[in-house]
Amino acid sequence: MIHLSFPSPPPEWAVYHLGPLTVRAYSLWILAGIFFALWLTTKRWVARGGTAEVVGDVGFWAIPFGIVGGRIYHVISTPGPYFGDGGNPIDAFKIWEGGLGIWGAVAFGALGAYIGCRRHGVTFTAFMDAAAPGILVAQAIGRMGNYFNQELFGRPTDLPWAVRIDPAFRPEGFEQFSTFHPTFLYEILWNLAGAALIIYLDRRLDLRGGRVFWLYVMVYVSGRLWIETVRIDTAVEVGGLRINVWVSIGVLLLAAAMYVMWGRRQARHPQLPRNQLAAAGQDAGSTD
Repeated sequence: MIHLSFPSPPPEWAVYHLGPLTVRAYSLWILAGIFFALWLTTKRWVARGGTAEVVGDVGFWAIPFGIVGGRIYHVISTPGPYFGDGGNPIDAFKIWEGGLGIWGAVAFGALGAYIGCRRHGVTFTAFMDAAAPGILVAQAIGRMGNYFNQELFGRPTDLPWAVRIDPAFRPEGFEQFSTFHPTFLYEILWNLAGAALIIYLDRRLDLRGGRVFWLYVMVYVSGRLWIETVRIDTAVEVGGLRINVWVSIGVLLLAAAMYVMWGRRQARHPQLPRNQLAAAGQDAGSTD
């Protein structure tokens, strides 16, 4: 019986050697996501009355904070390869080999953005509202790096859209299987659809005051919850569930509460026209 599936990229496509320089496909996809997020954020920020230069200045703080935070979360939630049997703690610093946890990236990235907003006197909530859809698309683009690394796939399956994984990349206990759920693809499609939905609702409902950002969190977490239950990569478990499932539940509840709270807060203040939101923050030096 023939089972339909699609192949993984050859392992040599994951690493490129340019003389003494080694370039990994994972890093290139992460960079591509960052550049797209900056482009879309700039477009949305300018539409709100801000200046394009501010996005690059805030990104100067948010991007490195996000990368460091993402790595810290990954190492904490998946300590085995670094501190377990046969692990090498030095590998925890090798970000270019893959492994960034989204929760750490968003939390630290938001902290970096807050610092950048304060330094440049712009409204933090307005900036995060402008950035939210671009962040989600960047996450989708970054997942292509997992595809090239043949990692973060799910349980074995014979579905027509299953991904074929080379024997060298199959986890212990799954060596006899060749096709798996492409959970990275599920997340790519979910994130792209979520970004389109957020942009639509933002235009339709005129969301502001941080609600676009918290809507992004809710949309992403809703997908991450069910995708996480399909994945089989090594992760810390608590109460029989992967730690990312518990984190997703907690973040979803927090995001829903913050969306409602910030919405009520915004309703108590006069509503500026959309194309004046960022400009008002820059003029007043407000960080909201």
